Amino acid sequence: MSVAKKDYKRITTKSLIEMKANGEKISMLTAYDFTMAKIVDSAGVDVILVGDSASNVMAGHETTLPITLDQMIYHASSVVRAIERALVVVDLPFGSYQSDSKEALRSAIRIMKESGGHAVKLEGGSEIKDSIKKILNAGIPVMGHLGLTPQSIYKFGTYTVRAKEDAEAEQLMEDAKLLESLGCFAIVLEKIPAHLAEQVAKSISIPVIGIGAGGGVDGQVLVIHDMLGMNNEFSPRFLRRYMNLYEGMTSAISQYVEDVKSTDFPNANEQY
Repeated sequence: MSVAKKDYKRITTKSLIEMKANGEKISMLTAYDFTMAKIVDSAGVDVILVGDSASNVMAGHETTLPITLDQMIYHASSVVRAIERALVVVDLPFGSYQSDSKEALRSAIRIMKESGGHAVKLEGGSEIKDSIKKILNAGIPVMGHLGLTPQSIYKFGTYTVRAKEDAEAEQLMEDAKLLESLGCFAIVLEKIPAHLAEQVAKSISIPVIGIGAGGGVDGQVLVIHDMLGMNNEFSPRFLRRYMNLYEGMTSAISQYVEDVKSTDFPNANEQY
């Protein structure tokens, strides 16, 4: 049974586990820079993800693969300087943890020391368990990520819904329980059937945060550029746009250009 919402002055990994136990849903959004992170934090979002999606929305790459560890640290440090309440989770980028658990630990330590982030997120299950164990043994909190894992896009060959077939669904459930047993404090489930995501959330004690995984999980995450409608070319079923900033910003910038060209800006009150 749910209880009254607790007022957290600072969100920690322990806070998120308490929120799940109390039936309070967890809100999570991405941010990649100081200004946006300050707005997101002040609006009351529980978790800010410095996602490797910065590769797409900030740098214009087709996939998340090109972004480097140094670039992730740059974005994360900008975000950390802005926040007062939210938990900041930082993605370990492609190539920084998959093949070598020692390299995974070095990458995670660099993120924690150089950015000030509070936790790291890794994509995958049993295939990266050694990396997860090594990072956790160093005292660094780990958030897991299962389902559609964008860093493996060339293996999948498509961004379609994952775990629709029984074998993959069973493997996902096993991986979720493995991540819990290893000591991960939460798991992101991306683009999987809603009924499966709900089953996973009910079968483990740590929070499950969904993106395209239905409403039966413990929280939701979206990319801030998508949620605010800054990106008008991306329209998956799971996305709800809360604003249309693309249209609003285009209109405002066009008006500015017109005002400059016509000498309407600056007027007498806008100069010294």
